[in-house]
Amino acid sequence: MIESKRLILQPLTHDQLVKYIKNDNSLEEELNLKPTHKIISPALKEALEETILPNVADTGKNHLFSTLWTLILKDENRMIGDICFVGEPDENGEIEIGYGTYEEYRGKGYMTEAVACIIEWAKSQENVKSIFAQTAKDNPASFGILERNHFEKVGEVENLFNWRLVF
Repeated sequence: MIESKRLILQPLTHDQLVKYIKNDNSLEEELNLKPTHKIISPALKEALEETILPNVADTGKNHLFSTLWTLILKDENRMIGDICFVGEPDENGEIEIGYGTYEEYRGKGYMTEAVACIIEWAKSQENVKSIFAQTAKDNPASFGILERNHFEKVGEVENLFNWRLVF
């Protein structure tokens, strides 16, 4: 768990991920949180079922680099978004992050704060030297989060910008 001024970043266990996918407020009940209206996109549901759950279940892997970390807004005691790593560090010490804020909580700086927290956590992990991310070219809010956290644009493919933060 990571804590900032306004947020708690809570890594989810395998069983908690299963409840997250059910999207029936059973996860919020377990974590003693108020119910949250979240929409799980088909792409996230597929990633959860086909990649994230199997990787978290693999005891040979550090599940903190595979699981979803839910963002909890302290003031409201409510989940407001998610952030994750796309696996353990590669041979160059690079990890990839992805994130999303629930619609009613966008534009308030929460994800900028959460990404700053996850950067600090990553810096303290052995073998992590850089963080990679991709954002849609038509999503300035998403790449603004990276810019405010000192990522540099390092390229683009089709409709995506590539970003990297080296430390």
